[in-house]
Amino acid sequence: MATFGEWVEGARMRTLPLAIAPVLIGAGAGLGALGGFATIILGSTGPGEQQTVNITAVLLRTLLALIVSLGLQIGSNYANDYSDGIRGTDDVRVGPMRLTASGAAEPGSVKRAAFISFGIAGAAGLMLVLVSGQWWLIPVGAAAVLAAWFYTGGRRPYGYMAMGELFVFTFFGLVATLGTAASIAGGVTLSAVSGAIAIGLFACGVLMANNIRDIPTDREAGKTTLAVVLGDSMARAIYTVFVSAPFVMLMGPIVDGHPASVIAVLSLVLVVQPVKLVLSGATGADLIPTIKATSLTALAFSFLLALGIAL
Repeated sequence: MATFGEWVEGARMRTLPLAIAPVLIGAGAGLGALGGFATIILGSTGPGEQQTVNITAVLLRTLLALIVSLGLQIGSNYANDYSDGIRGTDDVRVGPMRLTASGAAEPGSVKRAAFISFGIAGAAGLMLVLVSGQWWLIPVGAAAVLAAWFYTGGRRPYGYMAMGELFVFTFFGLVATLGTAASIAGGVTLSAVSGAIAIGLFACGVLMANNIRDIPTDREAGKTTLAVVLGDSMARAIYTVFVSAPFVMLMGPIVDGHPASVIAVLSLVLVVQPVKLVLSGATGADLIPTIKATSLTALAFSFLLALGIAL
């Protein structure tokens, strides 16, 4: 039977910043659309314009969105552990221990953990819909759960067909960010869209770093990731694009009237070392720190961007 620590490790904590980051940007964009911190502190958006922001409502919706995002991320991680484990994909691993493949937990227990996480995400999502009135989030949320499961689950998992980056960009970039922003402000802005694209690219970068590490074992197991298709050298170049392009997307919030968003450039210093490591040709376990560093860069970028938009 797996220990508590092994269950925590199975949740892949290093990926959780990618669940927090889009919610931060969405909350910042939503608050910015309502007038930002000036509206809360001064109660106005400008001379003669009075607007009241219910900060309790903003915090509640942000919290619910965060639970949804974390539930989907953890559920996806357990689902991948289960599906890859029963397929034998994880029998030879370079990365951290997997619950199913290692035998630390019964496959059924890991599968159950995945669906419990999805259930928590679904319950929080339904509450978010009820308090925000954004009914379109229901089918989108259902699609997110299905996408998380069939990433490596089912007869034809799309994660084995070089489509993983499309999943993380869509659901942990666009959907999570824009859904949060819409639930707070009732719609989306250029700032929200730009931030969604930026954090989606970071999520793709994390997945690419993970898959570069696993190219040899994935080829052996018949798992066709984008990194396998591109080959080692090109995959490393694309990783660099994924983690660099988000800084170009800062032009969106700036043009949208939030010049303070430029402070997100400060997080650029955090991505220098992982880029150097990837481009150095590091392989196997030597690439593991890159995954964590890229996730933390995404979190720092999102925090600073959210702050810049909301100022």
